[in-house]
This record gives sequence, structure tokens and C-alpha cells, in this order.
Amino acid sequence: MRATLIYGAGDIRVEDVPYPRVQDPTDAVVRVVRSCICGSDLWPYGSRPATEQGDRIGHEFLGVVEETGPEVSRVRPGDLVVAPLAYADNTCVFCREGLHTSCPRGGFWGADGVDGGQGEAVRAPLADGTLVKLPVGEDSELLPSLLTLSDVFCTGHHCAVTAGVDMRTTVTVIGDGAVGLCAVLAARRLGAERIVLMGRHRQRTALGREFGATDVVPERGAEGVARARELTGGEGTHTVLECVGTRPAPEMAFGAVRDGGTVSRVGVPQYEEGPIGPEMFRRNLTLTGGVAPARGYIEELLPDVLDGVIEPGRVFDRTVGLDEVPDGYRAMAAREALKVLIAP
Repeated sequence: MRATLIYGAGDIRVEDVPYPRVQDPTDAVVRVVRSCICGSDLWPYGSRPATEQGDRIGHEFLGVVEETGPEVSRVRPGDLVVAPLAYADNTCVFCREGLHTSCPRGGFWGADGVDGGQGEAVRAPLADGTLVKLPVGEDSELLPSLLTLSDVFCTGHHCAVTAGVDMRTTVTVIGDGAVGLCAVLAARRLGAERIVLMGRHRQRTALGREFGATDVVPERGAEGVARARELTGGEGTHTVLECVGTRPAPEMAFGAVRDGGTVSRVGVPQYEEGPIGPEMFRRNLTLTGGVAPARGYIEELLPDVLDGVIEPGRVFDRTVGLDEVPDGYRAMAAREALKVLIAP
């Protein structure tokens, strides 16, 4: 079968690899129907040291179950399923608390001998705990939005939930990438009426307004913070959702949040140190967020996607075939595409 491998910075290849098979009794083999490129995939794409052997990549996919191990009972061959960004048993103490990304039996796609999602098929460990059956066919027009439940919309939702967003809170979202736009959509879904989106790409911020942003701040740094505070009477917003991951982003977040407020970050940090010293202490600020336990949110968000209440699949603005995945990476890295959908 064909699958995507990364060999180094800027070096993405689609190659022939062995077709997956059931190895453990809790495994399922899933034929991939839709997958995509994540913004976090661009970090290794931009910086990974070159290697002679490539590694599988991709962690967002929908597929049809082809085969199951003898201990799998919740999904069966023929089921269309969504796979969250991490596999987990859904029974341990962490999973029961909604923190599936800390499952001691779990792990991440494309690591430790597990297939990546950007290929024709995937061996899914812990299939009963990981895969969620979808009540639609593989030709459904809802597939793009359902695919966002694997990661990007759940990540935006996680950012809003951990920040405590509700109808009483004002919100600033930093970043107009797919996660930032999904954070806007999630904040609106949770009832926020004032949402300031900090981004400067007009097509993206236009979609952000359609998702629920009430204001757009294109400025960055101190100028952007001043503008965001100006929009809120100088106080800042109750919550700030940081969806970028570069060092200036949390600095802007702490500048835009009001005293006593909360900053939640879901952008994968590309820094080791941050502004968490005396000023943050004096202002009674809370820092939260982290990698999204997407599996814990899928059942909650699924009905709104199925009913068309939300359409997070609108973040996909380009579709490629599997052999065109390297072009998809180049387009996203060059900001020519917001988020690339892969239709094998």
C-alpha cells in the first residue's frame, strides 16, 4: 500500500509499505477514507534532521474497519469510524477522567511501530477504546467536518473548555490557523458573545467572523495587545486561547488577558521558557491547556456535527490525493492553504 513518510525537513515522500495486519487481539485494521495534514505536522516538516529511513506521519483520519482482533467487540468490519489523535484503552483512571492522552497503554500514531494516518490503511491498537463508530456512510458530505473530530476541532474545543469559556466570558483567540478558527467556533458554541480574533490573513479571519468572531485584530506584539485591550475598555478579556505555539504568542496572551483571567494554550510550544514570573503571579492569572484528549470529546461534539449545527470542516480549503501529499505540505508551509484534506 501507499503511505506518507517524513525523512527530514522539507522531505515528505509517499512510498510503498506493507499493508497492516492484526498483531494484537485488541487491534483493528482500518482502510483510510479521509485524512489530513495538521499544523503540528509542519513543525517536523520545517526542522526534522535528515535520516536515511523515513518515519510514518499523520494522526487525523476516518476509515472503514476491515478486520478486527478477537477481543474487539465495539466496532466491526464495515463500520465507518473516526480515530482521535491518540489511541487509548478508554478504561484506565486517566481515560475515565477524560485525559486519554495520558493513558498508560496508549500512544500516538506514527510512533513506536504504529502506522501514521496519512496512508491507505492503519493498524489501530486498542480499537474498542479508540475508534468511534459514525452513523453515516463513506460517501457522506459530512466527512470533512467529522474528520475534524479526530483532532483540530476537538483541540479548539479543549482550549475553550480548559479556559472556562461560557456565555459570561469574553474571549481573545490568538492565531488564525485551523486550530484558532476552530477555537473561535468552539467558544461561540459554548456561548461566548464577544470573541476577538488576532490574525492578519484576510481569508482566514473572514471565516473566523463566520464562525463567531466579533472583532479582528491584525496587529501583532505590543501593538496587537494594545488594540485588543482597547476593544475591551482597557481591561483585556476574561480568557485568551493561544493557538500558535511560538514564543511571542504566550507573551501576547498574557498581555491581552484581564487580571484574574485564564490563558489556555494548545499550540505545540516551540520554546522552553515563558513569561510565568512575578507579573503573572501578581495578576492572579491562570495558565492551562495542553494536548487535546480528543477521544474524550467526540461523543459530546458529534451530534452538533451530524445535525449541521456546526461546520468545522470548512477549515479545509484544499484537497489532494495521497500521491500529492508532498505538495499539500508545501502549500501549508507556504501559507497557500489553511488545512489540506487527503482523499486516498
